[in-house]
Amino acid sequence: MAHLVPPPSVHPQPRCAGHQVRSLLLVGGLGLLLASCSSNARLQGQPPPRLPLPAGIDVGFNHRTAGHYRSPIDGRWRQGDDLEAMLLSTIEEAHSEIAVAVQELSLPKVAAALARKHQQGVRVRLVLENTYSTPWSEQHPVDLVPHLRHRQAQLKALGWGDALLILQRAGVLMLDDTADGSAGSGLMHHKFLVVDGRVVMTGSANFTPSGIHGDPDDRRTRGNVNHLLRFESRELAAVFLAEFERLWGDGPGGQADSRFGIGKGGGAPQRVIVQGTPVQVLFAPHRRSDPDNGLIWLGQLLAQAQRRIDLALFVFSAQNLTNVLAQQHQNGVAMRVLADPGFANRSFSEVLDLLGVALPDRRCKIEAGNRQWTEPLAGVGIPQLAGGDKLHHKIAVIDGKRVISGSFNWSPSAAHQNDETLLVIDSPVLARHFTQEIDRLWSGAELGITAGLERRIERLRRTCGQGHATTIPEDREEPEP
Repeated sequence: MAHLVPPPSVHPQPRCAGHQVRSLLLVGGLGLLLASCSSNARLQGQPPPRLPLPAGIDVGFNHRTAGHYRSPIDGRWRQGDDLEAMLLSTIEEAHSEIAVAVQELSLPKVAAALARKHQQGVRVRLVLENTYSTPWSEQHPVDLVPHLRHRQAQLKALGWGDALLILQRAGVLMLDDTADGSAGSGLMHHKFLVVDGRVVMTGSANFTPSGIHGDPDDRRTRGNVNHLLRFESRELAAVFLAEFERLWGDGPGGQADSRFGIGKGGGAPQRVIVQGTPVQVLFAPHRRSDPDNGLIWLGQLLAQAQRRIDLALFVFSAQNLTNVLAQQHQNGVAMRVLADPGFANRSFSEVLDLLGVALPDRRCKIEAGNRQWTEPLAGVGIPQLAGGDKLHHKIAVIDGKRVISGSFNWSPSAAHQNDETLLVIDSPVLARHFTQEIDRLWSGAELGITAGLERRIERLRRTCGQGHATTIPEDREEPEP
């Protein structure tokens, strides 16, 4: 199992030619020297103690204050758990089989580890989203849309190499969501890895530099705020492998028998016990009429809360979930809702309903079905993040004992179009880790109607006036970072 925190050690204070050490960070009463003036900067002291974990389950958060590792981007020590190290350690354990389904893989070390295992005789298979299934070094910038052109420039600037080219040259079998003969599902949005039919890793992180470590062209960034879970369970691995086989069919070059998107046929949540901990898994998408669809299930889970609901979400655009939260708020259930700053103020964001605000879109249309709260929720806001980073979690903690996780954004697109994983884990022990992460994000968060939102409201008022027509809701979602 990956060691997420480097062994405790004490190093002399680094010397900074012509510079002062920027800050002394106090964590849990312990001084940790963070020297950012030199690539040789080191941490001084020991990290605070880690929280206990349930048997057979591990979790890493790439911004966790109790974790520290040396960034592969600039060589400096930084806060957070090294999610890439977790992946590499798990891959290294493989003896017979590795199955990976991830929207994007652009970490060359991960690719090289998979290639080595393939060369050692381990069966390695990889499923990708078609947008990210071509080696970036083989693409011409003029053929790319702006955000993919920027991605290519970032990966080139790193100088780490092309992960998919490494895999291709090694002969690793890969396919994407066009293997069913279609143009692709909404998104092949899974983020999971299964090793030897006994270990599963999954969560919110894509296997990319920006998803884990940060952006090479902006050294302020520390990576989109993400997590990965690791489970040691043959029963859970069998559930994920069954989903993988639906995607894989008979593999590349065979029949068009892969199943992506709605073609998979939905399915109900599956429940397993991981060394004493109940875990439920739902794979999306489902038709809107399907009672097992993820948004209906999430609504049921939220409705079961008795005391508290804590949310940290990249995307929140599902009206039915806002309606459940409104009822629970009236029932006296305490709530904290954090959303990605880049998403929270969009016209189709449900965060606006919680704030009692309705914003027209660029056509001066208000989304149909909006229900602005007459008494805005006090506990809703946006975390303070480094420029360029996104809050990419899709997590909830209910009553301090139930965790909701996975790749599943809280949106109609996730429920009805994308290939997704939605996890529910009943464990007060694990919930403490996720509550700690939400506490970290909550500290310093900007709550209520922010100055930026006020400016946006005023700008749209001048553009659109006071009267707005309603429009049919659209399934819109941020491009995955």
